[in-house]
Amino acid sequence: MERELALEVVRVTEMAALASSHWLGRGRKNEADEAATSAMRAMFETINMRGTVVIGEGELDEAPMLYIGERLGHPDATGPEVDVAVDPLEGTTIVAKGHNNAMSVVAIGDKGTLLHAPDMYMSKMAVGRRAAGKIGLDDPVEKMIEVVAEANNKRIQDVTVIIQERERHQAIIDAVRDKGARVKLFGDGDVGAAIAACMPHTGIDLFLGTGGAPEGVISAAAIKCLGGDMQARLRPQNDAERQRCIRMGLADPEQLLTLNDLVKGDDAIFAATGVSDGELLQGVRYLGDDMVETHSIVMRAQTKTIRFIRALHNLTHKPNLVWK
Repeated sequence: MERELALEVVRVTEMAALASSHWLGRGRKNEADEAATSAMRAMFETINMRGTVVIGEGELDEAPMLYIGERLGHPDATGPEVDVAVDPLEGTTIVAKGHNNAMSVVAIGDKGTLLHAPDMYMSKMAVGRRAAGKIGLDDPVEKMIEVVAEANNKRIQDVTVIIQERERHQAIIDAVRDKGARVKLFGDGDVGAAIAACMPHTGIDLFLGTGGAPEGVISAAAIKCLGGDMQARLRPQNDAERQRCIRMGLADPEQLLTLNDLVKGDDAIFAATGVSDGELLQGVRYLGDDMVETHSIVMRAQTKTIRFIRALHNLTHKPNLVWK
């Protein structure tokens, strides 16, 4: 992939975040999601790439925008052929309620490198660079904490494990607390939570839990850029979901998936822009006088470059983002 693509992609997440931020706290999640999706799709059309959505808003008959299999990029593009994974608004309910940790996210890989994960449950484990390769998804939680504590040069009581606040995770939560480590619970938005476990400044050491498979692949792209590690396993709930896994090339639908199974090769690009404040990014800020500030991150796996980008947008030059 061309390195210029990284900075082009962050413009996509900026526009999606700006469009959806209007709906923050207004109790209308569908409108927020539609705004993010429309803005993201329009911005993709300005980029010199030949992209195919492998993780999107659903199948063509379920989602008219950014559906799986849709082609993205400038109509006359001569740029690279790439897989695209998108979540125009990770946290639609978050935005509707005005809560934290909503983001717009995009992951891009060379053609054929991103796992075409079906929309089903996936068990996931993510750690940062220091603990990469030292623990596995099937290890006991107690062992994970011991290894991560040693890798990060922390006492066990100073280790923080981030887990989604769901009834299905109660056994994991209890195991972490019984071991003496800390639990940080979050409501929605597990892409941001998985990434936070790989960034030292967050103070989070380990991400565990079961969530959406598409979000797992998007997280994996970011974690590859960060030099961290992730393992996962699809959790089909019925025979139809198992057959879908087999059709996508997984003979064993519940096989252990490594980071390189989720994102093949040495390169990937990940970009995200905050919609509301979170562990990783600050949200969109309306400063007055038609000025709006966004906070984004963009990363590339091949170079391990991580850029945080603060941008000021003058809405008088973006009339499509001004609401009456």
